Amino acid sequence: MRIATWNINSVRLRMPIVEQLTKEVAPDVLCLQETKVDDPQFPFDAVRALGYEHVAINGIKGYNGVCILSKLPLENVGRHEWTGKADGRHIFATLPGGIEIHSLYVPAGGDEPDREINDKFGHKLDFVDEMTTWFGANRKASDKIMVVGDLNIAPLEHDVWSHKQLLKVVSHTPIEVEKFTAAQNAFGWVDCMRKFVPDDEKMYTWWSYRSRDWRAANKGRRLDHVWATPALAQNVGGMRILSDARGWEKPSDHVPVIVEVAA
Repeated sequence: MRIATWNINSVRLRMPIVEQLTKEVAPDVLCLQETKVDDPQFPFDAVRALGYEHVAINGIKGYNGVCILSKLPLENVGRHEWTGKADGRHIFATLPGGIEIHSLYVPAGGDEPDREINDKFGHKLDFVDEMTTWFGANRKASDKIMVVGDLNIAPLEHDVWSHKQLLKVVSHTPIEVEKFTAAQNAFGWVDCMRKFVPDDEKMYTWWSYRSRDWRAANKGRRLDHVWATPALAQNVGGMRILSDARGWEKPSDHVPVIVEVAA
């Protein structure tokens, strides 16, 4: 089973590159974040024309929004309203073989890493705190579960282009990294990307639109993640970051991450 995750930054605007991804990579399951469309206006016909007959969505007009597109049947579709907000950040479903997959979009957190002056940063910290407790309270770590998506935190030194320069920049601040690591450890999540790339090797999934030549500057961050419970992580046999997608026509600022999973 080939699973891809991608913050698409408006699914309707970027259907041409969604189609390009499906032609180049042919994922069986495609999880998108920041779809920016409410459910009735979702491009069902377009995604089904690409072979994704099974669609689970949680959308909001104009911002946020997540979905799971699958060539395989989806069962037990659900969502959780994190921090009590119905803001389109979570959708999950069960795939064949009993694999439960979650498409998750963690708040970006605004520009100032101080919750006293920036409510968005406070919301982000509360969201990650809830990730630390919710899975343990509602799921079994012995089951086959995968979380994919834009988690909006680059936790490791080599998940950013400059650890020193980004310590006070939202997405890599010590408090975010601390809470992110706590959420990961609380449920025993395995970082399926770093399973294939050593911690001391640079790895990015996002490059700012502000960079005129993103490839030459290469000031990236790893904001997109694939986590799995140990029971499932042992079946993850490959991982790929499709960096070239950042250079496609009208690109997202994120690129797809693809994993190969044996059911």
